[in-house]
Amino acid sequence: MTRRPLLAATGALTLTLLLTACGSGEDTAASGKDGGATRTVRTAMGEVEVPAEPKRVVVLDTGELDSALTLGVTPVGAVRSDAARGFASYLPEDEVAGIENVGVIAQPNLEAVAALKPDLILTSKVRDEARYAQLSKIAATVMSENTGHPWKENFRLHAEALGKQKEADRAIAAYEKRAAEVTEAAGGPAKARKTEVNVVRFVEGADIRIYGRKNYIGTILADVGLGRPAVTDKAADGFSYDVSPEKIDLADADVLFTATYGDPEKAKETETTESALWRSLTAVKSGAVHRVEDELWLQGIGYTAAQQILDELEEALTA
Repeated sequence: MTRRPLLAATGALTLTLLLTACGSGEDTAASGKDGGATRTVRTAMGEVEVPAEPKRVVVLDTGELDSALTLGVTPVGAVRSDAARGFASYLPEDEVAGIENVGVIAQPNLEAVAALKPDLILTSKVRDEARYAQLSKIAATVMSENTGHPWKENFRLHAEALGKQKEADRAIAAYEKRAAEVTEAAGGPAKARKTEVNVVRFVEGADIRIYGRKNYIGTILADVGLGRPAVTDKAADGFSYDVSPEKIDLADADVLFTATYGDPEKAKETETTESALWRSLTAVKSGAVHRVEDELWLQGIGYTAAQQILDELEEALTA
C-alpha cells in the first residue's frame, strides 16, 4: 500500500472510531444520554433533545457563531468562511481567541468536530443536511432551515438550543432600540422612506449583485425604514438582481453601499467603478457611495454584526 492510501485509510478509521465513541455509552455526555437534564427543541430536522445547559458548543456557519457570541457563549469550535482567513474581523478578538477551527462553511472537518467532544452543534439544512446523520452521532445537532433572510428566527432557535432566551430578548430589544435611533438620525420615518438605498456586492467569479429585500442586509434596511429602488423588486426570490458592469446604472440610488468578495479585479469592481456609467450614478455624483466590509454586512448574519451595521448606517446617512 502506498503512503497516500495508508494516510487516507488511517484518517477514515480515526473518524469512524470517534463517531462510534460519541454515539456509544462510552461517551454518553456528548450524545445527551448521560441521564442529565435535557430539553426538546423543534428544528428543521424534527424534534431534538439537547442538554439543558450545553457546555461544549460547535457552530458550523457565521450566523451561528454570531448568535453564540451575542448570547455570551464561546464555542469550542467553529468553521471559517474560507480556509485562508480567520474568523470575521468584526468579532472581538478576545471572544474568538481559543475557538478551534473545524473547517470551512459547508465543508466541516467531522474528525476535528468529533475530537472536541461537543454536546451541541448548531448549523442549517442549507449547509449541512447531507451530514446530519454523522453530526447527530457526535452530538445533539440543531439545524435551522436556511440562512440569511430568516436570521431573526434562527437566532431565536439558537437561543432556545443554548438555553439563553432571556439574553436573546435583551439583544433583540437593544437592536430594535438602535434601529429606531438610526431612523430618527436619518430625519425620521418619512424622510427615511424617501431615501433610496442600494447594496452592491462585487463577487469574484460571478455577476454583480444588487441586493433585494429578502436577505440579511435587506431586513436591516427595512427595520430602519429606508426606501429601496424599484430594481430590488426584480431580485430573484427577493435575494439579488445580478447585472454586468454594462448595466450598473440599474443600481442607481440616493445612497450606495458597496462590498467585495474576493479579488476586486476578478470581481469586476475595478472595471465597473472606473467606468463612465458608474460615474453617472446619482450616489457617485453626490458623494454618497460608502465602501463596507463584506464579512460584516453580508456574512455576519447576526445581532452583533447588525449593531455595527446600524452604527455605519447612521454615520453614512448623517454625513
